[in-house]
Amino acid sequence: MRLLVFGATGQIGHALIEDAQKRGWEVPAPSHAEVDICDRGAVAAALRRHTPVAILNAAGYTAVDRAESERDQAFRVNRDGAHVLAEMAATADLPLVHLSTDYVFDGLATAPYIETDALGPHGVYAKSKEQGERAVRVAAPKHVILRTAWVFSPFGTNFLRTMLRLGAERAELSVVDDQTGCPTAASDVANAITTILMAAQVSGFAGWGTYHCAGADAVTWFGFAKAIFESAARFGLTPPKLYPVTTADYPRPAPRPAYSVLSTAKLERTFGIQPRPLRDSLTECLIRLRG
Repeated sequence: MRLLVFGATGQIGHALIEDAQKRGWEVPAPSHAEVDICDRGAVAAALRRHTPVAILNAAGYTAVDRAESERDQAFRVNRDGAHVLAEMAATADLPLVHLSTDYVFDGLATAPYIETDALGPHGVYAKSKEQGERAVRVAAPKHVILRTAWVFSPFGTNFLRTMLRLGAERAELSVVDDQTGCPTAASDVANAITTILMAAQVSGFAGWGTYHCAGADAVTWFGFAKAIFESAARFGLTPPKLYPVTTADYPRPAPRPAYSVLSTAKLERTFGIQPRPLRDSLTECLIRLRG
């Protein structure tokens, strides 16, 4: 299988390439400098050059706070770029997997969000991602939109790596304890993508649509940090003292959903993909980081 990946330098793109190559897939992954996903001509040329059987859009403007002052750029990538890839996928009759986020929800729920719950994004980043979802649904009949959350991995910038760095530098850390979500290993999202794409190659596949892909455990950022340091202690790291704080104690330019737990029941029913416990995913990442 040849899968064309946009956004390969991100956490999920990186993990996807590793996963796909282990399966023996070819994974061309042009950089942004090589192919701007907002440029129809450049995307069309990439499709002709690589002749993939499917496309992954892991590209995105993900600087949540900076998006508040860079609205045009956030919408250009997250909405307009998604629209271009969806149109090109439809023209070539190719499946498109498009990554989205828990931020499309308003954060006011008290039970895990399902795929059909009403959307209510707050902030520029969240709104641009919601508009990207709409663009994909309209333009690409053969699409899978995969919403995920709180992604971590051994590479890139993420909460796990930030906590480990700060924990090595400081004896005490304050961590927000009133936002709840599902930490998700990039490797688990990558595995879900390859599983979905293999299923999509079967004649008569009817699984197009929107799915949630997230870790099994719902925790606050404080709870996530606690799990990180308890797991890291097994590898010899002396954990710092953790103090819970509120969102109001740590103001940021962009709003965050207070509750963005995602139900993965639809993904489990359709593809048999089971979410992994947080501690298992953390241990895997820590082993890689230690190595």
